[in-house]
Amino acid sequence: MSQEERFADRVTVSTADHVAHVRLDRPDKLNAIDPAMFEGLLEAGQYLAAQDQVRAVILSGEGRMFCAGLDFASFAAMAGDAEAMEPLETRTHGLSNRPQHACLQWRELPMPVIAAIQGGALGGGLQIALGADIRLVTPDARLAIAEIRWGLVPDMGGCVVLPGLMRDDQIRELTYSGRDVSGEEAVQLGLATRVEADPLAAARDMARAMATRSPSAMRASKRLLNQAAEDDPATVLLAESREQAALMGGGHQVEAVMAQMEKRPPVFD
Repeated sequence: MSQEERFADRVTVSTADHVAHVRLDRPDKLNAIDPAMFEGLLEAGQYLAAQDQVRAVILSGEGRMFCAGLDFASFAAMAGDAEAMEPLETRTHGLSNRPQHACLQWRELPMPVIAAIQGGALGGGLQIALGADIRLVTPDARLAIAEIRWGLVPDMGGCVVLPGLMRDDQIRELTYSGRDVSGEEAVQLGLATRVEADPLAAARDMARAMATRSPSAMRASKRLLNQAAEDDPATVLLAESREQAALMGGGHQVEAVMAQMEKRPPVFD
């Protein structure tokens, strides 16, 4: 059984077989980010956080490009309206403002998120993709920390995520130059995970495979990996032990063992 939801007329979420597919759906503008796109992304993330049956998420863009970055024309039109422009310093979601949370929320979702990038992910579009656990790209995709081209800095969570993916000097070179890198170079740098001729098809296969694994263990794994990036070794080692103790002997863990022994697909409640 499948279902589909649409948010702010910009983002569509379809769910089937425990896999949710989030699509940036503004192909006529190369999925450029306007205020409605931010709203759609935030609403989609909030919706998915409450979906207990979703075990993996795919994040993609409709049309020729994953996301071309900010739609500067739409924000320029708002510039004269003080009420419409929320101060960037305002923390709306814990440590983050709204644009930052629209990107970082994918890391905070309890299930793994796979970004499928075709055409390109530029500026804010790249920062959305950086929130995913995994990024699959076409060989000729264009990726760029492009904000310097517009006299800006990457301010949607990129400075939090990038140090865990790339060397400091590589981050600085891409940030200071704003240059495009291909999908192949992005993988070499650590900016992307893997090159695929068809990232969306590969993401579907990957998500379906993840959905066959223990949902409890998958969510625990994501919690641990998120914590490992932030806490000291002693805290992380204790967290490992606590997560493992909570899983051992549970229904999902027993079913995983029985399925392995009986050489059959597992069935998780």
